[in-house]
Amino acid sequence: MPTCGIAIGNPGEASHADALKAALAEFFSTLIFVFAGEGSGMAFNKLTDNGSTTPAGLISAALAHAFGLFVAVSVGANISGGHVNPAVTFGAFIGGHITMLRLILYWIAQLLGSVFACLLLKFSTGGMETSAFSLSSGVSAGNALVFEIVMTFGLVYTVYATAVDPKKGIWASLPQ
Repeated sequence: MPTCGIAIGNPGEASHADALKAALAEFFSTLIFVFAGEGSGMAFNKLTDNGSTTPAGLISAALAHAFGLFVAVSVGANISGGHVNPAVTFGAFIGGHITMLRLILYWIAQLLGSVFACLLLKFSTGGMETSAFSLSSGVSAGNALVFEIVMTFGLVYTVYATAVDPKKGIWASLPQ
């Protein structure tokens, strides 16, 4: 596959064993990450009567997400690349590292993995609600959108520079 350029893939790829194995790896990687991250937040809220906005709550959430991401990426790295995040998958597609068919398979697997993780949490906690995200007071939807764009760019750029093509370092995402 070329390192620059977008490839569609062929229809047979969607049922090829390697593609399905990689999609399954993305499913389980995303499931692990969401289950660990969201589950730790739910557990901390239960233990502290919803004290998650304290410094201890923020640190525990950050550590749980970090360890969950480490495990999730480790599980899928040698099979699918360990993308875990649809934005990272899109970056790999734009960079020519996966085909459009794999992009779609990975996205479906990632979305199903996160939904299944939340359903497992709901079942395993006796029906506790998973937390919903909301904007802080004084933060508009536009502010949040800009913040998400910048942070997502930072994530994809970091993954590209360190994992997708580490030989090129910080210049990995720039066209040659």
